[in-house]
Amino acid sequence: MSIYLDHAATTPMSPAAIEAMTAQLVKVGNPSSLHSDGRSTRKDLEGSRDHIATAIGSHSREIIFFFFFTEANNTALKVLFWKGRASGRNLVVISAIEHHAILDPALWLAEHDGAELVILGVDANGVIRTEELVDLLSSRGDEVAVISVMAANNETGVLQPIRAIVELAKHYGIPVRSDAVQCFTKSPLSFSDLGLTAMTLSAHKIGGPLGIGVLVLQAGFDIPALLHGGGQERDIRSGTFNAPSIVAFAIAANESMNDFDLRNERVGRLRDHFATEIVEKVPDAYVNGAGADRIPGIVSVTFPGTESDTLLLLLDAQGISCSTGSACSAGVQRPSHVLLAMGHDDRSARSTLRFSLGATTTRDEIESTLEILPKVIESARLANLR
Repeated sequence: MSIYLDHAATTPMSPAAIEAMTAQLVKVGNPSSLHSDGRSTRKDLEGSRDHIATAIGSHSREIIFFFFFTEANNTALKVLFWKGRASGRNLVVISAIEHHAILDPALWLAEHDGAELVILGVDANGVIRTEELVDLLSSRGDEVAVISVMAANNETGVLQPIRAIVELAKHYGIPVRSDAVQCFTKSPLSFSDLGLTAMTLSAHKIGGPLGIGVLVLQAGFDIPALLHGGGQERDIRSGTFNAPSIVAFAIAANESMNDFDLRNERVGRLRDHFATEIVEKVPDAYVNGAGADRIPGIVSVTFPGTESDTLLLLLDAQGISCSTGSACSAGVQRPSHVLLAMGHDDRSARSTLRFSLGATTTRDEIESTLEILPKVIESARLANLR
């Protein structure tokens, strides 16, 4: 038996995306070449750019391809800070629950590049305290270079008030950038409606391939480049295009958006059933972020009296894949900074698992997991007493 409940980490490629990528892999032609083979590949690439733009409510010229999400995040945060600093703005504002692909470069800017970092807190459900931002902007709004807040948290699935943050920021001329990786195709998302300056996406979270990310950057908003070379992608991200992955990304996005309502309704029902049954079968367990709006597929559950690493290994032995939700840095396991920001202590943060469902998750898989889970919890608690 194999049950995969770690879709928030990466989700299986869809058959349609695999087929499209395979066809593109055998097609010759550098998209930047002027001959007919190159122009043919370029046509496929630009068609894919159009499809992705349509899926996220942006203009095609606002789509900039990167090799991966972390690269796009680092680029967006650093260059927006540098652009702001040129105008005398030195504050970088992020939330306490950001992915490490933003948290770490923000800390780097503070340690190595003279930025002043402000981290906004969250409430017990993991929702950003916008009142903290209001207070900060009222006193130091003209000092803020960039605000970066994720649209949906990768550990709890909790949606964040991006529209409200953008409205607050625009009165001070502050660019807002958002990590939309987890909510893309899982929650309504429109770059133009939100009024964001920049947004990042990743293909492998929606049934596309690994190794392709997108920075959506507002048209007419110029930023300096981190890489210099051929001048591709508005001279922001030079390098030969990864056409096979880009084409597969667009196919996966189209597939997900065409099935948006039905797919997310089904996954949401499975998630709610799963969460309800866990709390019933393990009475002292509780779901993190349950009082907030969330994307359909993520269930973060704390099981008091356990160690999450032990739970993970016991479930893995039963053929069930999930996540601890904690970060691993240099081989040292640490409690999740997201859970700590929500009010957990080290012990409860280390007793939490993230189950994430996707389009391929079945009711039978959920029922099998629910049958196995109480026994695993009991075994983990016994092990914890030794």
